[in-house]
Amino acid sequence: MDKQELIQEYARCLQDTNYAIKTYLETYDNTQSKYVPFDLFPEQEMMLSNFDKYNDNITKKYRQAGVSTATAAWVSKKLQFASKRKPEKILIIANKLDTASEFANKVRGFINQWPAWINVGFSKEKDSQKHFKLNNGSEVKAVATSVDALRGFTPTTLIFDEAAYIEAGDDFWAACMASLSTGGKVIVISTPNGYDKIYYEIYEQSIKGLNGFHISELHWENDPRFTKDLYWVKTKDIVHFLLNIEDFDETEFIHEKDMSKFTDLTRNGYKPCSSWFEEMVKKLKYDRRKVSQELESAFLGSGDNVIPVETIDKIKNEDIREPEDMFVGNQLWVWEKPKEGHRYILGCDVSRGDSEDFTSIVIIDFDERCQVLEYLGKIPPDLAADIIYKWGTMYKAYVVTDITGGMGVATSRKLQELGYKDLYVEGMNTADKWKYNPNEGTKTPGLAFNNKRSQIVSAFEESLRHKFVIRSKRLLNEMYTFVYINGKPNHMKGKHDDLIMAIAMALYVGENSFSQLKKADDLTRAMLDGWTTSGSDNGPSQEPEHRRPQQNIGILGIPGNHGNDSRQNYKDYGWLFGKVR
Repeated sequence: MDKQELIQEYARCLQDTNYAIKTYLETYDNTQSKYVPFDLFPEQEMMLSNFDKYNDNITKKYRQAGVSTATAAWVSKKLQFASKRKPEKILIIANKLDTASEFANKVRGFINQWPAWINVGFSKEKDSQKHFKLNNGSEVKAVATSVDALRGFTPTTLIFDEAAYIEAGDDFWAACMASLSTGGKVIVISTPNGYDKIYYEIYEQSIKGLNGFHISELHWENDPRFTKDLYWVKTKDIVHFLLNIEDFDETEFIHEKDMSKFTDLTRNGYKPCSSWFEEMVKKLKYDRRKVSQELESAFLGSGDNVIPVETIDKIKNEDIREPEDMFVGNQLWVWEKPKEGHRYILGCDVSRGDSEDFTSIVIIDFDERCQVLEYLGKIPPDLAADIIYKWGTMYKAYVVTDITGGMGVATSRKLQELGYKDLYVEGMNTADKWKYNPNEGTKTPGLAFNNKRSQIVSAFEESLRHKFVIRSKRLLNEMYTFVYINGKPNHMKGKHDDLIMAIAMALYVGENSFSQLKKADDLTRAMLDGWTTSGSDNGPSQEPEHRRPQQNIGILGIPGNHGNDSRQNYKDYGWLFGKVR
């Protein structure tokens, strides 16, 4: 190339990291036992593009995904194209120094591959396995996690390799983040390893939109190295399939390599397999937990989950989807708009707005048995009431609020002030629970959750077994860390269960109240049919007052407290039978 062509090529490499790597670098391919051009596959390209685009990145990967190698190539390019006025300072952190040093050596190897017209060369000032410097002033340092790891080095980019295995706590992570210079990057890489304090915490918060991290996820079935003979099999348990493959019918196999169809196959109960995958499962000794974690990139709990992990995984594969709309700073997610004649219930768990807990609001469609709306954020009780009023009114939802402590009480009082009538009142007769009357009684609308915690949680678990549809990945993540502690259902230390509480209350109250009211449904319809035939022309009964019963049984078969006749009760509660209110 002449000088002008070199300038143009340099500019292209500077602007397009993926092009530069694929054009000038090689990598060792274990499947071929030789060095080959670094032909990044699409998910690797997406990941590296995210590294260029975002300052905060977290990557979720499977074993042998080549993520560390691709990231090392990205680092080498970043170093080569840094200016002397603004050199790069790359700090590689791992649980063990050997792991961090291995990463640094990969970077060194890629630096040696860049052509002479790009390569700035190594400085003799620092030149060791764990700390080396380039002639443009850029540096790479590899360290293990310790209190002295950051001393004397101010990074522009932090890389956490196999972050889920880092044993250091929150203080170490905070110190690392504080060490970044303005505009610095952080890249967190790992396969899952349970619910650790760094990797899983960052991933979970990113899913909830509570931090600035951008997620890159890699799946082995999209890796061309391992999918030359890719096929799909309909099974809930891929290990069971591999141990009993001869028992499966040919009709349960699909040979599909079109990536656009992979999501639908997964939702329909199919799992990917290949000769590479079969060999990996064999190496893992058919350990289901290890297969899920290291090949399927699943976060697995302690085995004490309130909701069985199998149930959660099924929900994840079949029901979870992105919301159709987002509001309130992307904290409020909507999957379905209100449908005419459907019954909606809103559950709310209120926090102070300044604590570690969140205010959570969930709306369920009781007729279609699914979640339609969710809010999660740190707001005070009065603002929670404003959100409930707006969205509860839109869905004509019946509201149940946790009034354990004082936060939910404040929200309920505010809803009363706003004139919201459809509030659940614990301890009143069944009918009145769904029609709060501000002129009668002194009870605060709501449910004392802690008094019925076990029953409510049990009802939630049962609803999931009977195919209640969860849409939210935020709620899903809470379910993974919702466990039995001393025999009682609770969230793991440092985790949350706010969304679980909200939806569990809605389901518990709905199931219990509706089931009681349902008993009168057939009787009600028969009475209504009678009105539209024999009694419709004659109007209400003209029986003298003294001949009428002293207690009004009413259309629901429940004693009335307010002297309303059957027609009025139907007017009030007809929504239970599909009548639009």
